[in-house]
Amino acid sequence: MKRTKLEKHLRSHGCVFVTHGANHDRWMNVVTLSQTTIPRHTEIKTGIVIGICRALDVPRPSER
Repeated sequence: MKRTKLEKHLRSHGCVFVTHGANHDRWMNVVTLSQTTIPRHTEIKTGIVIGICRALDVPRPSER
């Protein structure tokens, strides 16, 4: 999945960008206050996307 598509999905479910790291960005779900990092790659593997969504308590994105 493209990183930009994942970021749009996260924003639509109440998540916000927090800060840049060396190779990752930190995101937070403002409802649950859970945080995780997202790699700054153009393409992110499906398993990583599922883990990110699980960590932020948001539903998995559709494969469309």
